[in-house]
Amino acid sequence: MTEIDQPNRMVGFTRMDESTKEDIALIFTESKKFLNDRLVDTMIDLLDSLEGPTLGYQVDRYEHSLQTASRAYREGARTDLVVAALLHDVGDAMAPANHAELAASIVRPYLDAESTWVVQHHGIFQGYHYWDRLGLDTNAREKFRGSPYFDTCAHFCAEWDQVSFDPAYPTLPIDHFVPMLREVFTRPASGFGAD
Repeated sequence: MTEIDQPNRMVGFTRMDESTKEDIALIFTESKKFLNDRLVDTMIDLLDSLEGPTLGYQVDRYEHSLQTASRAYREGARTDLVVAALLHDVGDAMAPANHAELAASIVRPYLDAESTWVVQHHGIFQGYHYWDRLGLDTNAREKFRGSPYFDTCAHFCAEWDQVSFDPAYPTLPIDHFVPMLREVFTRPASGFGAD
């Protein structure tokens, strides 16, 4: 066992500007071990937080998320898009006004660019299917027409997301998706702190 692996080892500083290179290495090592080991469980906890109130829908947001992912999976979507479908609404409880942005921020270090873009923009693309009932522009998504991911996001919303409020749909259980979550969230993260 190396010195850095010993349990209960901690830094001596109380202010970040007094830290040493070794202190920061210890913090990153310990944080990566603990946080990365729990990452899939944390994603499942986020999904679990969507259980309960239906908010007027016929299914709760947890069922909606599983249903969206089930449709993506059954259509043969690649793993990143299935995971995007599963997690696209995890920001609902914490950020109802910008849930898509929050969900995209969560998945961005792990999913590919296309899947992350779909999560980030699904809210405005979903509007195509109902915003006219609110007096809003259903074609607001057109400002993204030049994106190489436009068609994927339009398909995501039309075929998987907006149709996944059906209590009779044979939804796959969360256990079906756990191996995909493990595949995605054990990848090296991109961005700050990535190797």
